[in-house]
Amino acid sequence: MSANAASSEIGAVDRATGFIRELSLFDSTMIVIGSMIGSGIFIVSADMARNIGSTGWLLIAWIFAAVVTIAAAFSYGELAAMMPEAGGMYVYLREEFSPWLGFLYGWTLFTVIQTGTIAAVGVGFARFTGVIWPAISESHYIVPPIHMSKGYALSLSNAQLTAILLVALLTWTNTLGIRYGKIVQNLFTSAKIAALAALILVGLIFWKHDAVRANFTNMWTPRDVTPITASLSALTGFGLFVALCVSQSGSLFAADAWHDITFAAGEVKDPGRTMPRALALGTICVMGLYLLANLAYVLVLPLSAIQHAPSDRVATAVLQAIFPGAGAVLMALAIMISTFGCMNGLILAGPRVYYSMAHDRLFPKAAGTLNGAHVPGWSLAMQGVWSAALIFPRTYNPQTHVYGSLYSNLLDYVISAALIFYVLTIAGV
Repeated sequence: MSANAASSEIGAVDRATGFIRELSLFDSTMIVIGSMIGSGIFIVSADMARNIGSTGWLLIAWIFAAVVTIAAAFSYGELAAMMPEAGGMYVYLREEFSPWLGFLYGWTLFTVIQTGTIAAVGVGFARFTGVIWPAISESHYIVPPIHMSKGYALSLSNAQLTAILLVALLTWTNTLGIRYGKIVQNLFTSAKIAALAALILVGLIFWKHDAVRANFTNMWTPRDVTPITASLSALTGFGLFVALCVSQSGSLFAADAWHDITFAAGEVKDPGRTMPRALALGTICVMGLYLLANLAYVLVLPLSAIQHAPSDRVATAVLQAIFPGAGAVLMALAIMISTFGCMNGLILAGPRVYYSMAHDRLFPKAAGTLNGAHVPGWSLAMQGVWSAALIFPRTYNPQTHVYGSLYSNLLDYVISAALIFYVLTIAGV
């Protein structure tokens, strides 16, 4: 039996790489969906509504994000079919342009994109855990804030510790082998799809007449927008374009990480056929759910309530409006499930890029080795340590003396860095 034939068998070790080809089309699609759906869809619509200021353009912004994401996924599907090896975008940029661009992407992925997303999702998990267990709070310090520079500090709160422990737990789980990682992914992704579908169904059934009247009367007229868009006087022409661009940081962050399955191509069965299909199925499913979720939001809450939802928890505000008292707890549980599964997918995928880079001598040599479970254990550990480190910094407002998490900062850093490489990769198709 040839190496190629052996690698196509269920659970067979690929003799060329040492990876086990364990991931089916269902598993791969669950990684796409699970990596995309985290805490973003439950939160970012508040900031988007503040920036764009109208119900109609809020929905258009999400439609635009859906079109961009699905189109990009189809383009990546072509690349995945042509270059079905571990590393994903790193490999595509290396082969399409030059090794130095692959090097730049790989290190940006490690320092900002992948680890920053893991840290942001961990912060989101801890934030909603605090709804159920108030002792887990960003204001309950184990190590009080240490000011490093104007506007920033380092601290360790109960919430930060929770996020760090989650990173450690899922990193350890994935060192046990791809089979354990995929079991966690399939279980929690199925649960989060059910939770998001339930939120949508509840919103569509128990819509509020006052909210519908407020949101769909003059639905294209902006109101109560943030200074960056209010200064443009009217959201027409260039002003509308700027408002849409500003709002896209939220929707694109919520839809990000769809390509992470390409990082693990070395563990996918028949990757040339499986990955394009998984990318298409996963992105269409998620963006459909996202559009329906935002429709549910505007059917239940007036735009002003979305804009000023406490801590931007729009989904929680929706359930609170329908199920007073129990809504917050129900939504917190749903988001904890969602972020847990999202983080697992992110932690599973990223180290395969560092593994590929190490084989090209662009990353520490240890990252290019597989452990006894045929997974890149050292890469997982390096990613876990840096992701945890990104959880320690806090924002600080000298005027109000209020500390915040780096969630929104990490969101902006991740999307700004990722979009550059998305465009370059697609341009090379």
